Amino acid sequence: MNPWTVLLVAMAGMLNREQQLAIDYLRTENAALREKLGGNRVLLTDQQRRRLAVRGKVLGRKLLREVVGIVSPETILRWHRELVARKWDYSHRRRKVGRPRVRPEIVELTVRMARENPSWGYDRIQGALANVGYRISDSTVANILKQHGIEPAPQRVKSGSWAMFLRSHWETIGAIDFTTVEVWTRGGLVTFYVLVAMRLKSREIVVAGVTASPDAAWVRQMARNLTCDEGFLAGSTHLLLDRDTKFVPLRRYLEEHTAVKPVLLPPRSPNLNAHLERQFRSMKSECLDRLIFFGERSLRRALRQWVTHYHAERNHQGLSNQLITPLGQGETSAGEVQRNERLGGLLRYYHRRAA
Repeated sequence: MNPWTVLLVAMAGMLNREQQLAIDYLRTENAALREKLGGNRVLLTDQQRRRLAVRGKVLGRKLLREVVGIVSPETILRWHRELVARKWDYSHRRRKVGRPRVRPEIVELTVRMARENPSWGYDRIQGALANVGYRISDSTVANILKQHGIEPAPQRVKSGSWAMFLRSHWETIGAIDFTTVEVWTRGGLVTFYVLVAMRLKSREIVVAGVTASPDAAWVRQMARNLTCDEGFLAGSTHLLLDRDTKFVPLRRYLEEHTAVKPVLLPPRSPNLNAHLERQFRSMKSECLDRLIFFGERSLRRALRQWVTHYHAERNHQGLSNQLITPLGQGETSAGEVQRNERLGGLLRYYHRRAA
């Protein structure tokens, strides 16, 4: 045999032994690292998977079973197939067909214009959008409104916007409703009806009357008291009330003798009279529901205390967390902080004693 051939064979054998030793070391090191990880799964990035897939495909399934430790040979080969498929995927180069999507700010402004202007049709909204640099077709306006559940202009005008109605009459709109309280009397437990009116803008309230028998004559008298020259609702233009039959005499009196227009709320729609309903919840939870009343006089006394507390001592979130009728102390740090109590400590208020 040629001496050079013998030398080359010997060198190749030495290299193979060195490579095998290196591989054995790396496999031992790999096993040690996996023992360190315990049973935790090794999370790889896409780049790391790609590198393993390229190397693993060259080895083949049989050799992969001998050397792969962190994932199965099938996983390595699957990564390779995905890598090949991604190479021949030209979807990112395809041109999108059809109309381009409307920009979110245009959609938002279109919906806003429709809700703020119930009488505006598609063409009017299209023109208003063009005035501010947004040019879309009237059919696009129609599609946007349809997607947001907004009716065409005729239906929107017919149904109107409750929020817009309130804003338009905010200065002169009032609300009225009954609540009931159970009172112990000599004849047993009796239901008393408390009639409360509110000026929506200021949130001021008045207990118009308390009775166990809210008949037509009584309700009519309450309407007269509220709307006379010195009445709580003098100067009001609209009054929100529900369709309770007890209000029929009040509605007739308003229509026949005053300029106040009764606004009947739909059945089962307390949210449309939310300000007064919220007052009732506070009055009940903070005061009436925490007391037992013996006689009408005790109920009237509690109502007087609540009304005073409600106006002068209780902050209201709907009024930027302010008092309705401040006591005039203003924001001061002078004087000792004292606690006022009403109804035996049921209602409390903190103020500073005058220095």
